[in-house]
Amino acid sequence: MNTLTTFHSDIKKILEQARHKARLAVHSAMVEAYWLIGRRIVEEEQSGEHKAQYGKRLIEDLSVALTNDFGKGFSYANLYNCRLFYLKFPDQTILYTLCRELGWSHLRLIMRLDSAQAIEYYCNETRQQQWTVRQLERNIKSHSYQRLLATQIEPSAASSGSSHLEFIKDPYVLEFLQLPETGQLLESRLEQAIINELQKFLLELGKGFCFVARQMRISTETNHFYIDLVFYNYLLKCFVIIDLKTDKLKHQDIGQMDMYVRMFDDLKRGEDDNPTIGIILCDSKDETIVKYSVLEGNQQLFASKYQRVLPTEEELIAEIAREKRLISTQE
Repeated sequence: MNTLTTFHSDIKKILEQARHKARLAVHSAMVEAYWLIGRRIVEEEQSGEHKAQYGKRLIEDLSVALTNDFGKGFSYANLYNCRLFYLKFPDQTILYTLCRELGWSHLRLIMRLDSAQAIEYYCNETRQQQWTVRQLERNIKSHSYQRLLATQIEPSAASSGSSHLEFIKDPYVLEFLQLPETGQLLESRLEQAIINELQKFLLELGKGFCFVARQMRISTETNHFYIDLVFYNYLLKCFVIIDLKTDKLKHQDIGQMDMYVRMFDDLKRGEDDNPTIGIILCDSKDETIVKYSVLEGNQQLFASKYQRVLPTEEELIAEIAREKRLISTQE
């Protein structure tokens, strides 16, 4: 019986792998076909005398003809997506990478972005982090790329630790915690909400983060201190400690985090670890406090706001612009 069970399991695995490869092959072929359709539409448009009007009529007529030939799947919207796909990814060499590693549903979201840098970022992160379509859509809506960009400074003004900035967002968007939109919030409740949705919080933190502990105790000869959340980033090869503050950032908070980072480096950091990073996650912060504190120019200490609900695009853009202004004063 055991031999038969093992035999059946082996055959089942062979068939499942074959079907998976077949699905990938079909997907890759269809993505390439969509790109080729898009290229042919653009080529035909460029031969028209009145490109805008001609292009719209061309796609409408093509949609009717292809629907008659092949049935559903060739609406005006779908053919327009093929055209856009080619225009956003005109390099056929890049196409083959996209065919192998990204789904059409992913690509339809990414190719609507205007910035070439943002397109490259979301393509790379989707592949490397294996984002689902829902995760990709959420990161685009929450302007994940722009929030990372807001913490960047010019290389000439950065120290050797500037690569840390590529992993720090401001603000962090925590709508998935389902916290009340307004009103005072207990730090213990915020911490528990993060633990309850740890997988989503790790996604929001970004690439390379692993959870280590909550309320980690670090002790000196005379005192015990407790760090709210401790993570390790295997790309940066360092610990990242987070202190949660549910009110406005104060200079005492910065001093406390500075002490935590120094103590953690002294007591917990391994020989092969890079210096510890400390992030104060606060409800709001004052630019003056940040500018005239130990945070100024410090590549181990950061203060980032968190937002309880997903802001509108206008609100996020305004907040990112404000953060950029603050960074520019530190250069």
